[in-house]
Amino acid sequence: MEGAGCSGRGRTVPRGPGRGASLSAAGGAGRSGITGCGSAHGQRPGGPASLCSRPGRRETSASCRSAPKRRPRGLTSTMLRGVAHAAKDTFTLLSTRSQRCNPGLVFSSVRPEAASRSFLIHSSYTTDTKSREENKKIIESLYSLSVDIKKIRRLKEWVLLQDVAYVKEIAGILQEMGADETAVANILERCPEAILRTPEEINSQRALWQLVCQNEKQLIKLIEQFPESFFTTKYHQNQKANITFFQELGLKNNIITRFLTSAPNIFYNPVEKNKNVIETLQRNYLNLGGSGANMKIWILKLLSQNPFILLNNSTTIQENLEFLQKNDFTDHEVLQLLSKLKGFIFQLNSTTMQKSMLFSKSVFNCSDQELKELVLKCPALLYYSVPVLEERLEGLLKEGISVAQIRETPMVLELTTQIVQYRIKKLSALGYDVKSGNLESLNGTKKDFEVTYGKIQSKKERPIFNPVAPIHIED
Repeated sequence: MEGAGCSGRGRTVPRGPGRGASLSAAGGAGRSGITGCGSAHGQRPGGPASLCSRPGRRETSASCRSAPKRRPRGLTSTMLRGVAHAAKDTFTLLSTRSQRCNPGLVFSSVRPEAASRSFLIHSSYTTDTKSREENKKIIESLYSLSVDIKKIRRLKEWVLLQDVAYVKEIAGILQEMGADETAVANILERCPEAILRTPEEINSQRALWQLVCQNEKQLIKLIEQFPESFFTTKYHQNQKANITFFQELGLKNNIITRFLTSAPNIFYNPVEKNKNVIETLQRNYLNLGGSGANMKIWILKLLSQNPFILLNNSTTIQENLEFLQKNDFTDHEVLQLLSKLKGFIFQLNSTTMQKSMLFSKSVFNCSDQELKELVLKCPALLYYSVPVLEERLEGLLKEGISVAQIRETPMVLELTTQIVQYRIKKLSALGYDVKSGNLESLNGTKKDFEVTYGKIQSKKERPIFNPVAPIHIED
């Protein structure tokens, strides 16, 4: 079964190029079970873990799960590394010449602002677990709720050291929303910093999420699955403004709910920043020849596939589009690439894309026009870095597949080496030799491959019928 070795818990964003982010929250007010004044301590969001999704889906067989990753050595490996170095040297030379002719032309590395943020700010309370003792009242309150104290000590012991906490109050609010004793314990074990939030903060967050949730039953289910997202309250006003903006933009509440849980960082931005990114996308879509009638649908689809695009700034978007146009991609072709890459192209930079293109050009020994056609056919050649492309090419060549075959079906580079090996093994068991034919049978998602595999299998098992053969009947 494909994907046997890549299961895990947590949130994900559109695999395509990238993934969801894991978040935590922190704050504080009032002693556990004691009414009093408190203050909320803020957190800063962490950037996305990778998105969503790079293009292609990870699938591995059970036999691949424990197998150590090996790099092929020898002539093949040496050849590809040589190509990689050649591409790097060529790029360096081109960059030097470009800057000599035009000192203002420099390739800058762009990173989303939010990616550099740290989610938790512990400076507002101590995390020194050596010089302080645990708060016994917090321990007793958590114990009365059947919370696993050992788990909290192992993961976030600093929560137990705080002077103020609202254990019973937060548990009461969760129970009001329909959480049973087990659910409350699980939520506080996964996100113990929730007890450092004031009841006022949690009730405000509850009212905010109810704007997009169907009912409290759905809300408590989301909190059970993504407690860190719900208990991040510092950016409450930004969250509220962005929810209103997304609703006005035309996004449905179920999509906004998915954003709140899988891509909460985009709600931490001031709404003006998100509006600016959307306006930049709309303007470029029209400038590239997109239809005004289809613009709204295009924008909403792009956001649904990759909400992390909002973590970029308008300058990054503009620079990457200009890079493609300078490399002779027409407006229609640029628009085509944007749709195929689901907006992940904005998470790249011109330096990485240039190196990847030079590497592919050297490997496939093709002209600029042929390279452009390959990129349009397989955007992964533009998206993946040189080390990734080198590794995947080595893996294919090691299986006996030629460079000519890869050039004919470059989409196979969207698959990891483990997936390719697993699929080749399954096809070989049916007597199908990928070395002697095209690589179309290896392509596609897990579902696509299963359909192809099923067709080959049924064709092999189908008995040969000869309509003119005599029928032997025993007396």
